[in-house]
Amino acid sequence: QVQLVESGGGLVQSGGSLRLSCAASGSIFSINAMGWYRQAPGKQRELVAGIITDGSTNYADSVKGRFTISRDNAKNTVYLQMNSLKPEDTAVYYCHAGVYSRPDRHFEVWGQGTLVTVSS
Repeated sequence: QVQLVESGGGLVQSGGSLRLSCAASGSIFSINAMGWYRQAPGKQRELVAGIITDGSTNYADSVKGRFTISRDNAKNTVYLQMNSLKPEDTAVYYCHAGVYSRPDRHFEVWGQGTLVTVSS
């Protein structure tokens, strides 16, 4: 069983910063893509940022220039550095990973979610 353990959420004032971490553990052969999604009240879950093994990244237009995704492949960990936070960034943030438990067995795994609240 593969699990994603998140940390770093909390309450921050507008203009402040937070750093989210997500570590994968369990029966893992390899991990391809990792990413962060978020879901605000009454909204659909949306992709915030994604990163693949070679370090290539993509971002939602709403966070470009403010958020940075990175990963440590040796630790099976992905990070999201969030700067210049706005109240509109308030949401539950979910870690996601595409995992191979063996070369021919692929799973999509979600973290439990961590709440980020940005006050004005």
